[in-house]
Amino acid sequence: MTVTTSVRFNLVQPEQPPGPAESAERPVERYRAALEMAGYADEHGVTSLIVEEHHGAPDGWLPSPLALAGAFLGRTRTTLVTACAILAPLYDPLRLAEDIAVLDLASGGRLVTVAGVGYRPEEYAALGRDFSRRGALQDEALETLLAAWTGEPFSYRGRTVRVTPRPYSSPHPPLFVGGSSRPAARRAARLGLPLFLPAHLPQLARYYEERCAAAGGAPLCVMPPPELPVVHLTDDPDRAWAELGEHFLYEARRYAAWQTPDVHSAMRAQATTVAELRTEGVYRFVTPDECLAMVERQPAGARQVLLHPLCGGMPVEEGRRSLRLLVEEVMPRLKGLDG
Repeated sequence: MTVTTSVRFNLVQPEQPPGPAESAERPVERYRAALEMAGYADEHGVTSLIVEEHHGAPDGWLPSPLALAGAFLGRTRTTLVTACAILAPLYDPLRLAEDIAVLDLASGGRLVTVAGVGYRPEEYAALGRDFSRRGALQDEALETLLAAWTGEPFSYRGRTVRVTPRPYSSPHPPLFVGGSSRPAARRAARLGLPLFLPAHLPQLARYYEERCAAAGGAPLCVMPPPELPVVHLTDDPDRAWAELGEHFLYEARRYAAWQTPDVHSAMRAQATTVAELRTEGVYRFVTPDECLAMVERQPAGARQVLLHPLCGGMPVEEGRRSLRLLVEEVMPRLKGLDG
């Protein structure tokens, strides 16, 4: 198994970005840069591009992951695009089935969808959904997707419907149940779907495997290794922390403010200052050599590098430089680590 390399995008643009105001790019420039980076990553063998979903954030945190995923798929030929996660209860299930089927066909099966329920009541309120019914809405969405992708007529809300075209992938497009709770694990096992854990939760993984065995299914659980920081590659970490640390702190604090104590995530940080964030280790500024050493410490078969080249409104050129270091100085030396 080769080392997985992933590049994450959420296109955050703070209203008052850290650093000199005159140096901030416009949102349209960041989207164009993301498309350029996607093409460059694909040309050089990056494994996956990751898009996210949040609604109503004042910094423009990406609300439409499938739209951006489609743009990425159109700029790439081999790289996977992972929607991690879409908030399935916020979608019309039939339209979601159609959109994913079309993207699956257009990309030849390169879209991977992780369906989560989310944890922000205000997102449900903004889109007219009942947060207290998120579990039932998630069940309906997933069951509808699986029925719709057969291409056959099925019963939906008291009427018979049929979704076309059928997807390219068989038996259906890659679909994971995302979550860090036992209900998510039970849901995945009941529907015969793989489980995507947002943090290293081996006890929950075992629970899912037990539920799959009881249901007569074959488990497939994906979770990050114990050590999977967000990486920024640089030849000078001290300089990078001094110049870019506030951008990463902005995202860390925004993300932490949304989360409740029962939410588990490998990206969860508690820091309130750049110095604390650097010490904490959720975000790491590393040289190529330090990145390789980090990967070697990860368990064989689960080695990953996660890059975030446009974090917190950071300058686009800094993101390009980080991605170039991944492609030119890290990836060629990753070959064979898990061979």
